[in-house]
Amino acid sequence: MDKTQMNYIEHLGELRKRLIITLAAFLLSFIAAFVFVGDIYKLLVKDLDGKLAVLGPTDILWIYMAISGVAAIAVTIPVAAFQLWQFVRPALTKDERKVSLAFIPGLFFLFLFGIAFGYFILFPIVLGFLTNLAGDQFEAFFTAEKYFRFMLNLTLPFGCLFEMPAVVMFLTRLGIINPLKLVKARKIAYFLLIVVSILITPPDFISDVLVIIPLLLLYELSITLSKIVYRKRLAAEASLAAS
Repeated sequence: MDKTQMNYIEHLGELRKRLIITLAAFLLSFIAAFVFVGDIYKLLVKDLDGKLAVLGPTDILWIYMAISGVAAIAVTIPVAAFQLWQFVRPALTKDERKVSLAFIPGLFFLFLFGIAFGYFILFPIVLGFLTNLAGDQFEAFFTAEKYFRFMLNLTLPFGCLFEMPAVVMFLTRLGIINPLKLVKARKIAYFLLIVVSILITPPDFISDVLVIIPLLLLYELSITLSKIVYRKRLAAEASLAAS
């Protein structure tokens, strides 16, 4: 077996180790969340006037697993990011290691912020709007499965999409992208974000607008942050070259 094959096997072994640690973190977080899922459920439905209906015993299990899964994902994100950093660390310079490691806490908090934005701001507005459409002509009747599926569709994607600024700053710092490329790709990015917003929201114009606007603002924020990081990187490179 030559050196190239040995290095390939070692990389696969290292990758397998990192994946196992990440999966273990997810499973442990999932179990811990499932133990307290009843309390989390009560917290999520405390503002409802009545109890949610279930059409079968499997609905209850699906709801509890979905809630536990989201909590486990939030906990696992920094673990997964750190394991990825550990895997690519040998290929990074000393400066790149410090920079990339510093972004890991930001990924965690941005995910939580995105979830909070979807749950506390977007979800009540869209739910209230759709409920008011019923008026006096319909009796609003929510099943737990439909209610939580609707909630997850409006909140979970924002947890992922709010990672955009951190990812853009990280890639800019490594020199993979720059603000010029982001500005040039603005039209395509806008189109993709609009498509995503339409796919994750209910089929009504108000919901689409309420999702599209934050996503577009998030992209513009990412460009601004990329410009800041890019200027600092150029200044650091110029200072290094001068010395």
